[in-house]
Amino acid sequence: MDYRETIKRRVLDEAAFVQLTLKGRLRGAALPWRLVTVRPVLLKNRRHLQFSYLTDKQDITRNYSGAEAEAKLDEVLALPFSNLAARSTDDDLYVQVTRPGKAILRYEMRAESRAPELAHDAPKDLPIPADRPDPFLQATGIQTADGKIKADMRGKFAQVNEFLKLLEHTGALETFERTPVNILDCGSGSAYLSFAVYHYVNDLKGIPARLVGVDTNGKLIDKSRAASAGLGLEAVCFVRSPIADYQPDVPPDIVLALHACNTATDDALMQGIRHGAGLILAVPCCHHHLNEQLESRAPFQPVLRHGILKQRLADILTDSFRALILRIMGYRTDVVEFISAEHTDRNLMIRAVKRTPPGDPAFVQEYRDLKAFWGVTPYLETLLGEMFTQWLV
Repeated sequence: MDYRETIKRRVLDEAAFVQLTLKGRLRGAALPWRLVTVRPVLLKNRRHLQFSYLTDKQDITRNYSGAEAEAKLDEVLALPFSNLAARSTDDDLYVQVTRPGKAILRYEMRAESRAPELAHDAPKDLPIPADRPDPFLQATGIQTADGKIKADMRGKFAQVNEFLKLLEHTGALETFERTPVNILDCGSGSAYLSFAVYHYVNDLKGIPARLVGVDTNGKLIDKSRAASAGLGLEAVCFVRSPIADYQPDVPPDIVLALHACNTATDDALMQGIRHGAGLILAVPCCHHHLNEQLESRAPFQPVLRHGILKQRLADILTDSFRALILRIMGYRTDVVEFISAEHTDRNLMIRAVKRTPPGDPAFVQEYRDLKAFWGVTPYLETLLGEMFTQWLV
């Protein structure tokens, strides 16, 4: 069956449909919208489909019912989008359309069933709400002066709030014995996350905090410093430095890294482990270091002969090694989905809370076995040196 018909049937299934997103464009094709989302809503006791059309400057929402809704659905499905996701109560369908028009379908079952949100303006329990002016959101360019989230910043706003939710879910904020809580943001970039985490911890949670953002981009550091000064934040500063070279004057309690490229994520994890941070949250970006070490070995030749599959395997292995190293170093660690793939393809978070003594023999053996099988040395092991390798002897 054509993938469009498969998606259409899921969308029109009133008992199960939750949301449809369409994004990305086929090479050489033109699209009127950067992102389209479709979800069910209930208006005057009648079910409609709500279509949200997003460009870089506009966010247009329209509600349709009956045959008109079906016709509008056909219209968006006919557009040359390359990535589609149809979410239902019990599973999600992801479709990637290649340049020749071939569709690759992938289903993911959900651990827990969910129900469609039928309210016209779906309420959202967000750490930083979107319905009132916020000086921190305005300073970072996410929100307008009158308190509205900018159309082209909705994805960033969603990322920030999901990051804060996952931070809150660790329960670590209530465990720190001293204040201020020292936060280190590695690869702070435009400082969206830096300001949001500081605002959330210090102002919304009422926990005194101090934040340092580190980045090598001088222009972004200057911009962040200006924003911090404009907000009168004496406990927030930004430092131009490679992550690995930065020497904090106070050991960080929380270490963050959002989309630090390649081994910069390892640099951030090293900072957290070396200084005994109680909480480490890292959302890795691209991975290259381990990919260059992978060599063909049975029975993985069919995977490693394809560049894209080799890279994805290297991604998985890199984050697996990172999580294992954190476990060996005494962190309760999990790898979770950071945010829906409609916002970013780099959507895995390594979440680590310092809870246990280092050197657990079971994790050490898992690490030895995985490393021996692939014949690689993870970059994080090299960074930590004897602090880590002492547990492998």
